[in-house]
Amino acid sequence: MNLPVVTIKKGEGRMLKAGGLWIFDNEIANTSEDITNGELVSVLDFDGYPLGIGFYNNNSKITIRMMTRDKNTVIDEDFLRRRVEAAWEYRKKTVDTSSCRLIFGEADFLPGLIIDKFSGVLVVQSLALGIDKMKDTIVRLLVETLEKDGVAIQGIYERSDAKVRLQEGMERAKGFLSQPFDTKVEIIENGVKYIVDVEDGQKTGFFLDQKYNRAAIHKLCKGADVLDCFTHTGSFALNAGIAGAKNVLGIDASQLAVDQATENAKLNGLADVVHFQCEDVFELLPRLEAEGRKFDVIILDPPAFTKSRNSIKNAVKGYREINLRAMKLIKDGGFLATCSCSHFMSYELFTQTVGQAAKNVHKRLRQVEYRTQSPDHPILWAADESYYLKFYIFQVCQNP
Repeated sequence: MNLPVVTIKKGEGRMLKAGGLWIFDNEIANTSEDITNGELVSVLDFDGYPLGIGFYNNNSKITIRMMTRDKNTVIDEDFLRRRVEAAWEYRKKTVDTSSCRLIFGEADFLPGLIIDKFSGVLVVQSLALGIDKMKDTIVRLLVETLEKDGVAIQGIYERSDAKVRLQEGMERAKGFLSQPFDTKVEIIENGVKYIVDVEDGQKTGFFLDQKYNRAAIHKLCKGADVLDCFTHTGSFALNAGIAGAKNVLGIDASQLAVDQATENAKLNGLADVVHFQCEDVFELLPRLEAEGRKFDVIILDPPAFTKSRNSIKNAVKGYREINLRAMKLIKDGGFLATCSCSHFMSYELFTQTVGQAAKNVHKRLRQVEYRTQSPDHPILWAADESYYLKFYIFQVCQNP
């Protein structure tokens, strides 16, 4: 393949050479004059040494996303089929595939592409121009790969409506990639039934990354009084209910999410045990404290408080505040499940923040376990952005 050439500056490309897949705009020395955005390019080091092939877009600060380190690779349909088949084989060995993330962007060496499977429906999110040009082919190859294993796909929906597409010079896109179907899809995870709204739910409709973290709270919730904060469509709350909790209260600021969670509770026969309220968690927790309420288990699963390095200080304040408030509401010897889904909130910083909250309210934390995202969202070492979910379970004790 005679590809346009991009040469990076001397001393740059450190992330790439460490195993990452991105080259930023300020790392590039020069380019061929004939590059079209979204096109594949050959990447050379400052001295002409070949570093591989990626796709180019000068609208984005991430100007090149690498597809291969082998300069001789031909990126065609056979290449994409091998990537798709490898992703599927990995999922079959590591997770329950009834509903799971099938393609996780850079961590599956298909940068900028996310494909989730909800029962017999695929939801596609394309976030980079180069991969967007290959999207239809990849989706077709994925459907063919699944069908070879007897897994039938009834419908495909696109949720490429994230703001990040604008940074790539792309319009936001949303709609059917197959014949229209009912976009309210029923799935079962950990024995819990959910209706996933793939058309209007957050991101692709449901957060699959917490699958095994939700299962991890089961043993703590039997006979317990449970508070689930930032419940979204009720996933942790419903897991607590299925596990035999005495009473569960789920809180979310979105009335739509609360309505969906309430329907999910009915679907599981838990309407008498699991209840939901539309509230601001930051306002509710102090009020519950003033009322003298106490819980055996509290779950904190907030949205990302920071999506950039610039807002980390405010995010730290938010995480410290909710953890501090939650610890005050937990009975002595009760349990706290707390997490951060922000890549920019590092493991070290999140750990430090939760520890500071405990110190401020004179509580002792006994760590039960530390977890990350489900294996269908693999963490690719050297691609730091693929490691984003931090999840702790603690026993919260009074200072003896």
